[in-house]
Amino acid sequence: MTDPVASSLRICRADYHQSAHAQALVFLLDAYARDAAGGGQPLSDFAKNHLVAELAARPQAFSVLAFDGTEPVGLVNCIEGFSTFACRPLVNVHDVVVLASHRGQRVGAQMLALVEQIARERGACKLTLEVLQGNRSAITLYERIGFAGYQLDPAMGQAQFLQKWLA
Repeated sequence: MTDPVASSLRICRADYHQSAHAQALVFLLDAYARDAAGGGQPLSDFAKNHLVAELAARPQAFSVLAFDGTEPVGLVNCIEGFSTFACRPLVNVHDVVVLASHRGQRVGAQMLALVEQIARERGACKLTLEVLQGNRSAITLYERIGFAGYQLDPAMGQAQFLQKWLA
């Protein structure tokens, strides 16, 4: 028997200039921002009004969307960086969003498979991402598809993600 969700699911690279994709991106990122895993606060009006144009202006940015029929249900935003040690690009998976209605249905894994394909096409040496310790379902997904903690020398321990806001 065919899974009706899987058969109607479409994963694609976002076209920032296509209205339906732009609207889906803002809708999904706002849904993520409102979720506890995204901080529990809606996107600012500034972000809602400028995000897509700002992403489109950056050739190092790309996004992947998931649609169930015409309904947007998933998003991954990525930003290309550079690995000095490998002297090759890397791709940072910056946001991963799957609406609650579609979690547990491998939507995230399918979107990340397309992210990996695009990263390989760009010549990237690796994918990186950050995840909150309490987001066990996301960590399980990431580990299942090959992500692991980062360290150079085990004696130095695993890398930590830090931030400093610039007002």
